[in-house]
Amino acid sequence: MAGRFMQTVLKVCGMTDHQSHAMDDNEIGALLGTGGTGVIAFADEDEPYAIPISYGYDDDAEAFYIRCGFAPDSEKRRFVDDGVTASLVITDDTGTWRSVIARGQLTEISEPAIEGGAAQSIRRMNIPYVTIHETPATAMEFELYRLDPESVTGRKEQP
Repeated sequence: MAGRFMQTVLKVCGMTDHQSHAMDDNEIGALLGTGGTGVIAFADEDEPYAIPISYGYDDDAEAFYIRCGFAPDSEKRRFVDDGVTASLVITDDTGTWRSVIARGQLTEISEPAIEGGAAQSIRRMNIPYVTIHETPATAMEFELYRLDPESVTGRKEQP
């Protein structure tokens, strides 16, 4: 009975009965590319916080670079901090869906590091500039962070 009910729900909602499968490292790398957009999530005790961001991915270093903009009264500042653990979610639903989740520690990249070794990684990436703020960019403070993932997993839809 429950099986027929779920088939009806799937049909009415326009959903498929496709299964998800783990992505291999090559498929994960293809989705991440050199950068794009995603959602990064944090938690402060029992309060979650998630925001859309743009990221760059350095496959050689297996690291993500994330640009954060902070308005003067930014709530984000409470959650984004050097050394905090974060989860970055990247999705693609062109055709069948795919997603990658990277979890790890966020480290602020200092000016000297940007001018030094990190600059080589950043040049190889495509960090999109995405404006989601009401505050003009000239009134914001921008910081660059590196996410060194402890784990990277990917799932994809497969009929």
